[in-house]
Order: sequence, then C-alpha cells, then structure tokens
Amino acid sequence: QVGQVFLYFQWDSLLLEAGFLAVLVAPLRLLKWRSTAWRPHDSVTFWLVRWLLFRLMFASGVVKLTSRCPTWWGLTALTYHYETQCIPTPAAWYAHQLPVWFQKFSVVATYVIEIAVPLLFFAPIRRLRLFAFYCQVLLQVLIIFTGNYNFFNMLTIVLAFSLLDEEHVGRWLGRGKRKHGSSWPPSLLSFLSTLLELTAYALLLYWSVHYFGLEINWEKRLLESKVAFTYHEFTQWLRAVTLPLVGLGFLSLLWEILSAMYRCACVRGCFWKLWATLQWAVFATATVGMFAISLVPFTYIDYESNGKLWPGIHQMFSAVERFQVVNSYGLFRRMTGVGGRPEVVLEGSYDKQSWTEIEFMYKPGNVSVAPPVVAPHQPRLDWQMWFAALAPHSSSPWFASFVHRLLQGREDVIRLVQVDEDRYPFSSQPPVYLRAQLYKYWFTDSADTGEGATRWWRRQHVQEFFPTVSLGDPTLDSLLAQHGLKDKIPLKRPTDALLPWLLSSMRRLSRPFSPPTVLWSLYLVAATACLLRALARRRRGGAPPARHKGSKQRGDPGERGGGEKNGQVRRKEGKEAEEKGEGRARGGLDGEGPRGTKRRK
Repeated sequence: QVGQVFLYFQWDSLLLEAGFLAVLVAPLRLLKWRSTAWRPHDSVTFWLVRWLLFRLMFASGVVKLTSRCPTWWGLTALTYHYETQCIPTPAAWYAHQLPVWFQKFSVVATYVIEIAVPLLFFAPIRRLRLFAFYCQVLLQVLIIFTGNYNFFNMLTIVLAFSLLDEEHVGRWLGRGKRKHGSSWPPSLLSFLSTLLELTAYALLLYWSVHYFGLEINWEKRLLESKVAFTYHEFTQWLRAVTLPLVGLGFLSLLWEILSAMYRCACVRGCFWKLWATLQWAVFATATVGMFAISLVPFTYIDYESNGKLWPGIHQMFSAVERFQVVNSYGLFRRMTGVGGRPEVVLEGSYDKQSWTEIEFMYKPGNVSVAPPVVAPHQPRLDWQMWFAALAPHSSSPWFASFVHRLLQGREDVIRLVQVDEDRYPFSSQPPVYLRAQLYKYWFTDSADTGEGATRWWRRQHVQEFFPTVSLGDPTLDSLLAQHGLKDKIPLKRPTDALLPWLLSSMRRLSRPFSPPTVLWSLYLVAATACLLRALARRRRGGAPPARHKGSKQRGDPGERGGGEKNGQVRRKEGKEAEEKGEGRARGGLDGEGPRGTKRRK
C-alpha cells in the first residue's frame, strides 16, 4: 500500500497471495542431512495453489456477467478490448481486424474457459485436469500476445502447473515412463473413467451450444452466437452453485489430507513416521485455515451465500484482511472506451504559443508509432495515465503533482516518461507552461490506403483535460495544497547509509537500459543458472528424487549400488537397487502397504 494507486492492481494482490502460499509450498528442510525433495504432505499445501487458480478464473468469468456490461452480454466485448486496453501489443492491431462473428465466438470461449472449465480442476480423472490446464494456458498465451499485462499471465500459468503431475511433466523433460501394451479388454475402472471423461466433454459442448445459441449460418459461412439466458437466470444459477462449489473444494481438500495421512503412515522408521506426521498435522491445519478464510472473498460473487458462512470465518478473515493473504478477484469486469479510447496527451511550451507534445515510452501518443511489447514490465505511470483519462483530472490527484515535477525538471520523474533524453523535447530546459488535452483514439482499419495505411492509430480531439499552468500558478498551487502534495522539507538521511547507496548504485547501473531489458536479463540469468545446475547434476550421475519413501533416496550412491567406477555405474548392483526401490514405491504408493513390500523382499 506504500505505492497507493500505482501498486494497487489485482495482480499485485495476486502476487501477495501467491507469495504467501509459496511459503507453505516450499520445502521445509529443518533436517538437511535427511531432507528430500518430496514430503508426504506436499499435495496438501500444493492444493491451495489449485484453489487460488480456481477462485481467480471462476470469479473473473462470473463478474463479466454480474456487472451487466452490455458488451459482455452482447458478446461484443472483444471488438473494443484490443484497442481500448491499457497498453496493447502490435498483435492486438491484427486481432482487432478479425471478423465480428469470430470476436463473439472468442467471448463465448472465454466464458467457457473461465466459468465451466475451472470445475474440472478438482476432477478425479487426470486427463480432465490436463485438459483444463491446456485450456488455461491457451487463454493466457493469447492474452500475452495481444496485451501487455506484465507478470499477471505468467503468474497465472505458474499457478496452472498445480493441475499437472510428475508423470506428465516427466514427458516434457524426456523422462516419461514407457508403457507396455495395453491389456484388452480394459478393466471396469478404466472403462468407467473413459466414459466419465467423454461425458464431461459432451456436457461441456452441449451447454456451450445451448446457453450461447451457437449455430452455423451456411449461407453467410459464419458461426452465429448469442447469450440465451437472462441476468436473473444467471444470478439464480450463481446463488445455487456458490456454496456447493465450496463443498466441492472442501471434499477435494479432505481427500488430499487423508491421502497425505496414509502416506505418512507408510513412512519407514518410528522417528521418521512421527516426524512426517507432525509436519502433516501442522501444514494440514494451516491449509484448512487458509481455505476457510478464503471463502469470504470468494463468496463476494454472491452476497447471499457470503452471509450464510459461519460467523467465525468472517472473524478470522477480518483478523488477517489487512495483510492481503487472501483476496477477491474479478478481472475485466466492464469494457471501457466503447466510443473510442480516451487518451491524455501532455503538451509543453516556452512561450504559450507553440506547443510540443510529450510522448511517453509505452502508452499511445504518436499515431504512427507501433504499440510496444513491454511485458513482464508494467510501466505504472503509463497505466495510471490510462485510468486518469476515464474521468476528470480531479479524480487523479497525483496528476497535478506529476505536472508540477515536470515543470521543475525533476530527472527521476522525466525518466518515467522517457529514458532516452533525445526523445524528450524539454531535456535541455524544463517547459515554462504545461497543459493536457483529451483525445479519442481508434485502431486504423486494414482497408485504409494512402497516408492511413502507414499509421497504427487515428485520433480525434475531445476537450481540454488539464488547464495551462506554470510554476507558481495559483490553480496549480491550490490543487497541490488541496491534496497535500506541496513540497515538503526532505528528511535528513545519513550520508553513509548502506541501503540508499546500494539502491542509487543499482539505479545508475541500470539507467542506460529499458526496464523490459533489465527484467528479461534477470530472467535469463536465473534460467541459465538453473540449466547449469541441472547439467552439473546430470554430469555427476545424480537422478532426480522420486516420490516414494524408503531407507534411502533413489539417486543416493548407496541405493545405486555403490559409487562410480571409471565413469560408469555398476549395472548389476544398480539394477538390484532399482528393483528394490520400485518395490518400495509400489508398496508405499499403490496401496499395498508395508506387508506387500515385505513379501516382495
């Protein structure tokens, strides 16, 4: 909250909640000499990530309809979205040129992926969960291509990994298990599983066609669609399913807790069994507590269901609400800029006669400049300029202070507008006068010819947004005083303080580079470090730890049948150890228990 409106987006809250869950999910290695990469209770804490993903996606789909936005109900939202979003990408221009019937079908697909598919997150059949995973990834990748939404889409994809299992990820990494020929006829359980999976797909397709009136128009060669239900019917359905969804989540969590308790009972050794059970009890309690308090913001989608929650849950949520460890979500609730994208354009002058536009690095300004690609960086000032254009400047008190700093020529504020001094028209001397104009922007059409064919935007002047002011202007001073933004005596800091020196040094080092370049450099360094670590581990002959319990980890020298000789593992002893390891895995995970392991030995 120290950044106020500049750091108060929904994805900032999502990052806080995901970061807190990472504390519970990350391995607790108190006894490093006996630590493993997998613990019996891991699936319990990891379930919270799946629950967070469900709340995020389901609420984001529901609020589009509960907001009564005519563009979402008319399935025309995407005909405006690409050009009216905060910072579009070049691909957004091409997506905007797609036919209207395809845009409407894309809205239908968005509803299905955000409202219906999340129900499959808790399906007992892994293929349904994998289907849900790829649906979520597809949606987020398309958003990444057409919009600069910083780290939000990447973080959502990371949360979606909670739908996967080691077997599927192992196939990506080339470590998939070889399956022998399938038996015929299939078992009853396999047949019922396939039947249930096909039924889920059929219901998903039927409901999509029925409730969105999907119909192929063979004469016009297009797919027609419309919302085939009313607002009242939708709210009735939402009220009917909100609490059952809570029950579904609780049953799924209960299954994970009981499964983890059984795995703790299968751990060998009295001490290690007790240690695993103690960890299970602590983390299961924390998980149930997090699930309980998350019900309050989740049921905000239906206030009648919210009122039916146990009062103790509301008290628990009130106690931790200020920490934002759980939050309510609902992205893209209403579509703005239906009549054109509002955009604030700053202008500066030395003589109040000739005015020069001040172009920002990322937001639209010059109609001939292509939209940028800046993700995963979020230029906070450019985003706030987008919000400021939606209302009078009095709704954005920070704007008066922003103008004041530009008139003063503050370098740190100017660098938020332009890093390259050559592109800032007043780099040699601050402007004497500043004003702001309000324009409406639209994407150009692909059929435009001549001069319009070289432009990305077309615009039209609407009105004055901020009056002409200068330093010492009574209008500007009154606005600053009204919101308590007048210059104050700076705090005296010790000259030898470590943190200010460190921050200023990092700022000087990164100054020649753009923020997206700095972020991608950090990501590439981290990815390179992980790659080198994996290669070093493979060179040493280490194998990734498997999810089973035994007296020794698979991959330890003792279990591989000794050390290495002349760079090669002794095959015979390694094979015997592998057979023993597989026997322990089947005994501990396949439900045979310790007796089956003992018989196999």
